[in-house]
Amino acid sequence: MKRLKKRWYAFTLISIIIALFIMVAYNYAVLHSNDVKNIEDIGSTNLALVAEELEAYLDRGMNVVQTTTASVEYMIENNASNQEIEDFLVYKSKLYKKDIDKNFTGIYGLFNDEYIDGIGWVPDAGYDPTTRDWYTVAVEGKGIPSLVSPYVDAQTNTVMVSISKLLSDNKSVLSLDITMDRIQEITESINLNNIGYGFVMDNNGLVVAHKNIEEKGKNYLTNDSNMKSLLMQLTNTQKCFQCDLNGETVTVFSDTVMNNWKVVMIVNNDALFAESQSTLQRNIVVCSAISFLIISFFVITFIRTNQSLGREYESNRKIEEMNQKIIRALVRTIDAKDRYTNGHSIRVAEYSKEIAKRMKKSEKEQNDIYYAGLLHDVGKIRIPVSIINKPGKLTDEEYEQIKVHPITSYHILKDIYDDKHIALGAKFHHERFDGKGYPNGLKGDNIPEIARIIGVADTYDAMASNRSYRNALPQDVIRSEIEKGRGTQFDPDIANIMLQMIDEDKSYTLKETKSLQKRVLIVDDEPMNIKMIELIMKDEQMYEIIGACSVKEALSILENQEINLILLDLIMPEMDGFEALSLIKEQYNIPVVFMTGDKNIETLEKAAEHGVEDYLTKPFLPLALKEIMHSISN
Repeated sequence: MKRLKKRWYAFTLISIIIALFIMVAYNYAVLHSNDVKNIEDIGSTNLALVAEELEAYLDRGMNVVQTTTASVEYMIENNASNQEIEDFLVYKSKLYKKDIDKNFTGIYGLFNDEYIDGIGWVPDAGYDPTTRDWYTVAVEGKGIPSLVSPYVDAQTNTVMVSISKLLSDNKSVLSLDITMDRIQEITESINLNNIGYGFVMDNNGLVVAHKNIEEKGKNYLTNDSNMKSLLMQLTNTQKCFQCDLNGETVTVFSDTVMNNWKVVMIVNNDALFAESQSTLQRNIVVCSAISFLIISFFVITFIRTNQSLGREYESNRKIEEMNQKIIRALVRTIDAKDRYTNGHSIRVAEYSKEIAKRMKKSEKEQNDIYYAGLLHDVGKIRIPVSIINKPGKLTDEEYEQIKVHPITSYHILKDIYDDKHIALGAKFHHERFDGKGYPNGLKGDNIPEIARIIGVADTYDAMASNRSYRNALPQDVIRSEIEKGRGTQFDPDIANIMLQMIDEDKSYTLKETKSLQKRVLIVDDEPMNIKMIELIMKDEQMYEIIGACSVKEALSILENQEINLILLDLIMPEMDGFEALSLIKEQYNIPVVFMTGDKNIETLEKAAEHGVEDYLTKPFLPLALKEIMHSISN
């Protein structure tokens, strides 16, 4: 027995040594692979942040153009003279340069067939604005603020970039000049752990900014064969790749700015991975030392391993909880994109789980079907917002784009969730039992059961939900449609279960209860501000804008109308916003957002303490206004 124990001990010890040797080798391979991936991820993330910073900077100019255009259009509609427009542009040019960005050098444009400049530049005789890039790019943009290719300013001999926008009369154009100083500063900061350099170029290959000033102004696509070869690989939309440049192996990171420019970071591989290799060697030494200790105390380690397994189980449980929260956040993101569906994915998930429960599925199967229902429309993230939120009938081309979303859902889900049934449920939930569905035209039992369940639940909720053009259908109409689709659109057995659920729902609780139409009350003593918000929201059919020029008028409106959100000016003649907020909160439970030019942190903190939902500082961004309205009123 003693000899047997020694043999078992020796076998165990040899097994541990072999296992540790494998572990060290595996650890080396994994660490090296992870280091490479982490460096690539960090580089891509860092460059993405730079791209976001550049885009945010240019977005600021876009928003200035958008806001100024709205004001000029208002002046033109009210027959303002060109002198009044010029005075306004001069005032705004000084204001933006002083209060927003010193690089915003001036606003100018063509209005009422006359060139008007906000910084007093007088063009030479024969100057034709309609032949200039800033004008032609704006016309091509058809009312969308557009980025003009960089150029040398004739007045200051400085490299500039312009943002231009065509006005609603389809002939007037407003443009903002921006110097490249800030873009150059951002570009000079591009590196990875203080290694490498970056540059920004436009879509024609012109270097807009570069860490090496001498490279600025070069065209890499026409004048540099080495860089041209490298840049041609960027057209493959790769965020990170390795290549040879001037006899060295380099890693290239790239990202886009405004769908127009490319921001690129180039790092030498020898310098990039030098520290990583040193770290790997130290890790091998450490692993070897740890292995020796493990061999010496393997019995103790065995006991502690059991304890560790318990902790790992708890950790996995917490990770699963976190995954559930992430899934719900993803679902809220998709539902938030579609402004005409409130909680659609959650309701489909609940109906699907109830159907699975009545089919005697196991608890795990029910949960999987629930998650499949939650994620069935995740592919809509690829569909343009303009199509998802279109209030009218879709064109054939738009409908074809909608029909692609199950395929997108499948490819998103198949790699992030272990259970492939969830991905299949998302891909095939628009198939029909008679084979006339999409995307693959599957028929009968060839359609995965999970997709057949979701298909019934999804169709039911579509009919039981409010839309911009109608409210939820009556319960008897929905029942008739489900019954009519048995054996054609739906699996008859699953349709029968849905009919049973409808028959048991005597009070018609299985439907969407929220209204799509929202009333927003704007309380501001300056009618111009109310008018501006009405202009911003004129195309948002879900929102009815109601204006009040005093708190007294606002309270009168609240007595007679149901309001979903209040935008309240902080500073008004009769009382400040906090006093008005107190009066409103005494009688109504309505979310309130402050509007003000006060950017003092104490004011913001005080607003939060008093239950204000958000805080808009003037001049606010139109997109920020729309997002606040949608996020809070829903």
